[in-house]
Amino acid sequence: MVWTLELASYLDDAPWPANKAELIDYSQRTGAPQEVIENLRDLEETDEPYESIEEIWLDYPTKEDFFYDDEEKDF
Repeated sequence: MVWTLELASYLDDAPWPANKAELIDYSQRTGAPQEVIENLRDLEETDEPYESIEEIWLDYPTKEDFFYDDEEKDF
């Protein structure tokens, strides 16, 4: 399973929380690339729904990862 920001972006508007089958159905209905659907099929079966993309892709970059503080620059 390989996620990229581009692939994960297809799940931005997914109906969270959602289980594996719901996410696959959503991806198919919205025309997500086959790679997204294959990644979702590789998820383990669980009784609990996934709350967000962060539960699927543990290394999903957050807004904090892109925060840049001008005061921390080295000149």
